[in-house]
Amino acid sequence: MGVFAPDSLELNRKLPLWYQVSQSLRASILGRSPEAPLRLPTEESLAEHYGVSVLTMRQALKELETEGLISRHRRRGTFIEPDARRGRTVRLLGSVDTIVAQQSGDVTTLLEHGPAPVPAELAEYFPDLDQAVSYRRLRRDPASGEPTNWAENLVRPETAAHIRPADLERMPMTKLLRDEVGVRISRITDTVEARLADPETAKLLDVPLLSPILHYTGVTYDAAGRAVDVVRIHYRGDRFSFSVTVENVLG
Repeated sequence: MGVFAPDSLELNRKLPLWYQVSQSLRASILGRSPEAPLRLPTEESLAEHYGVSVLTMRQALKELETEGLISRHRRRGTFIEPDARRGRTVRLLGSVDTIVAQQSGDVTTLLEHGPAPVPAELAEYFPDLDQAVSYRRLRRDPASGEPTNWAENLVRPETAAHIRPADLERMPMTKLLRDEVGVRISRITDTVEARLADPETAKLLDVPLLSPILHYTGVTYDAAGRAVDVVRIHYRGDRFSFSVTVENVLG
């Protein structure tokens, strides 16, 4: 029986290591090919792969087990659940790398792109602009083909000039901005709220009208403190939950 090979990860020592490892491994599991083995390497091998202690690796694996992505069997080993793509968690913790890891794994289709007016509710992020460049994408589960979420990014025109739209079908916008366009990302702010599916969202996500939806807004700022990208993502409520982790807070 073959062993699943996870992606590598550059760790940020300012964030909990177990969390970064769990998110990287999670992205590898969700983005695996159908023929990939279901058995994971041993705790020791994974710890060596990520450059962390076995204790940290166990904590990361426990997180994935709680999420239902893996199952652990004494003497047999750790295995990816065949239906591991059911039920994901939107988390507010992490570096740009962990955000990229969370965005990865689905099959992405670029629906349309082009100039668009800045909506009134987003005008505060682009005070000097009347128009931005809009990119609308639909993400699907690579195994079932089910739609999982759809996203609209509004990007500053001078930044969008360096974006190849086809690249958005192979990598998340955050990774594209950082690695391909060369934006120096200083921070990303996140907001998640519960909403009901409007007609467009219901049609794109194949859910009944007024179904529960997780609505995420993420604002990416460059080194000068300007918002360069604002994304609004509509997650299916039956496929995602929302979690916030607070680590080592002392008052």
